[in-house]
Amino acid sequence: MTDEIIVLTTYDIKNTEIIEHVGLVQGSTVRGRNIGSDFLAQLKNVVGGELVGYSKLLTSSREQAFSRMIDDAKSKGANAVLGFRFQTSTVAAGAAEILAYGTGVKIKKEDK
Repeated sequence: MTDEIIVLTTYDIKNTEIIEHVGLVQGSTVRGRNIGSDFLAQLKNVVGGELVGYSKLLTSSREQAFSRMIDDAKSKGANAVLGFRFQTSTVAAGAAEILAYGTGVKIKKEDK
């Protein structure tokens, strides 16, 4: 059996038996902007275009939150996550939480 976790945004897996629901699995990170990024973002707002620094920050934040959710799922014995979602919320001026969450389940793996 592999330790790979299946992650889906749906709440079921066609033709697959769910053996057990292990419950909520989640991972989060709180990230803050830095003054350099804020300054460059203000300049970019004048001329328009992508705020590359913020895009990179959000990408790495989502990856970290996702990885932590996978670790939580594994620690609870899940081999799949259903109903996967990301959520973002402001926790302080200039800082945001990125939350990755879903329902951890154990599914019956087919023998190959």
